[in-house]
Amino acid sequence: MITLGGISVLFTLVLIFMYLLYVIKPIFESAKVEPTAQFVITEQSKVLATGVDELKEVAYSITEQGFINFYQLVDGGGHKAGDKILSEQLTDDGVYIKQLVNVGQEKKLLLDSAGNVRLVVPHFFANFDSGERVIVPSIRYPLGEDFLPLDEQSAAFTKLSFAMDDEKAVFVGFTEDKRLLKTTLLAEDDFSYDTAFDTEYEEVDYTAKAINDILVSPDLAMVFVRQGDQVAVFSLDDEEAELKATIIPQLSQNKSQPYHITSMALLSGGSSILLGDDNGSVSQWFEVATDQGREFKEIRRFNVSENEPVSAIYTEQYRKSFYTETPSGEMGMFYTTSEADLWRGKLHEGNAQAFAIAPRADGVVLFSDNELSIFSVENEHPEVTWQALWQEVWYEGYPEPEFIWQSTSGSDDFEGKFSLVPISFGTIKAATYAMIFAVPIALTAAIYTAYFMTPGMRRKVKPTIEMMEALPTVILGFLAGLWLAPIIEIYLPAIILLLIFIPASVFITAFTWHKLPRETKTRIPETWAPIILIPAILIAAYAAFALSPVLELHMFGGDIRQYITNDLGIDFDQRNALVVGIAMGFAVIPTIFSMAEDAIFSVPKHLTSGSLALGATQWQTLIKVVLLTASPGIFSAVMMGLGRAVGETMIVLMATGNTPILDWSIFQGMRTLAANIAVEMPESEVGSSHYRILFLAAFVLFVFTFVFNTLAEFIRQRLREKYSSM
Repeated sequence: MITLGGISVLFTLVLIFMYLLYVIKPIFESAKVEPTAQFVITEQSKVLATGVDELKEVAYSITEQGFINFYQLVDGGGHKAGDKILSEQLTDDGVYIKQLVNVGQEKKLLLDSAGNVRLVVPHFFANFDSGERVIVPSIRYPLGEDFLPLDEQSAAFTKLSFAMDDEKAVFVGFTEDKRLLKTTLLAEDDFSYDTAFDTEYEEVDYTAKAINDILVSPDLAMVFVRQGDQVAVFSLDDEEAELKATIIPQLSQNKSQPYHITSMALLSGGSSILLGDDNGSVSQWFEVATDQGREFKEIRRFNVSENEPVSAIYTEQYRKSFYTETPSGEMGMFYTTSEADLWRGKLHEGNAQAFAIAPRADGVVLFSDNELSIFSVENEHPEVTWQALWQEVWYEGYPEPEFIWQSTSGSDDFEGKFSLVPISFGTIKAATYAMIFAVPIALTAAIYTAYFMTPGMRRKVKPTIEMMEALPTVILGFLAGLWLAPIIEIYLPAIILLLIFIPASVFITAFTWHKLPRETKTRIPETWAPIILIPAILIAAYAAFALSPVLELHMFGGDIRQYITNDLGIDFDQRNALVVGIAMGFAVIPTIFSMAEDAIFSVPKHLTSGSLALGATQWQTLIKVVLLTASPGIFSAVMMGLGRAVGETMIVLMATGNTPILDWSIFQGMRTLAANIAVEMPESEVGSSHYRILFLAAFVLFVFTFVFNTLAEFIRQRLREKYSSM
């Protein structure tokens, strides 16, 4: 039965190990792009834009002649795959589309040859009238079917961009008469099909003969205007657009001809801009805080091609991924934050007429040579790489690369930050402070109980301390967070005085006992000797707390927390490492004490008797014989306590601020691996990167404890071999 139980435990551990690997494995798989369907589509004119619904069942194309055509991609609803199921004209007769701007969420801004502007949105909804799901396409006009009045002088635009929210739409365009215009539509209420709106016009102070690209950020805060190899950034927060910065990339000049910017795109969220050049690289730029204020800096660069320019950049709608295209049709998939080169390949020959990423980023659609091609994309976890998990990463808006764990936010544009370094560090920090508090108390108590204490008192003390191990850690965490933490904050000087007064009271009591007459000491039973220390320690503790306000007033200006924060420049959290160390130390003490006491008490009596018979004192016998013989058990006790401290959940969950920071300060909190899993696992989406990284954190914790236990067993065996001959 014992053998069967041991094998079952080992088998269970292997199953846990394998299951963790099974859940973690997908986050490190490579991206895949595979063709799923291809149709011959004969369009009457050039295709300017394409797209697909979320389920990849209906695709559309917008042609230069002003038609939008919808195509069935799968059999259903009375149509076969490849059939044209709807076609509508978006412009007047005889007018072609001069420019089409993709502005996110499938919005298409149309600028026709007559100078008219209209915003259209291909829309899809599911219909179940026939008993099966049928995706029905339609056209919507968020700003109305009438042409938009974007210029008071009715000049034609050569370049145009746009972004909108529920109450405001901002257009920025460059006219044929060389003016950069900003037009704002203000809705009386939220924009809808028949919403009335006011129009505001502004001519931006910017001189240029021609503009290559214009991009308005989705939050309506900035507009990026590219003229040649320079990008002017204007702020739109104020009533008037003002020049905020100028981005001038340092383009290499190694070849005989200089390199130039060939493409530009906004990354999801609009905080970063991507610049492609004819050297075959893409650079990412965003604002960072510097000593001179906020400036745009080149953060990272991706090598797309060795000998071709970057002709186009396509960004995903909700993630920081982007696709690149070269004139020969070579394409690449990259993720900015993790600097991941996800996939390279060729989906077509030459430049695609139109290319689009599916709304769920699980596919792409392109038009090329009268062919509509659909590709499936397996790229669920592009943000997860070993570098992103264990090295510093430069996130948007941060002044420098940092280790950050921040899995959720209130913003849809938020990018998850999944560095395991802060929570792994927090685990080590919490365990370290707990062991600093617990090991001296537990080992000295074990030594005294096993070696010096009388048998009668030992039979009472040892079970009492071992019963502490049965105390639920949630109770300790509750007391630490709601009772101990406020006390330490109010009486912080008392904690410092306790470190002085308690040892001093013990030495004074011992010295006083030593000086008492022999007749007096013989009247007090030997079993009462340790109890004499209790009043002394209580008096020392009372004195420390009584003197705390006096010390705080005269040495720290009456407020030690303000002194620590303002004068020393150290952040102070009420639930900090000091609280955790004390609370978790109390949870660990019974484990270390029980095992260490058993190891010391089990030292054969003939060894101690022989040492004493040879003239050694009790202390010499303790140090030279007892502790060395019991060292394997003592070491095992310490390592078992460390293992419990590393895996502790409830105490660190309730007694810390759960802040994932890298700081050894005892006045700041931390977040541990175990507490992080307990807090975030119920809220994580099953199968998401967040979900799988939490399993990875559990795997790291599993490996962490396994390595420590294995190392402890190895050292214990070596100690046993070394001192077994005694």
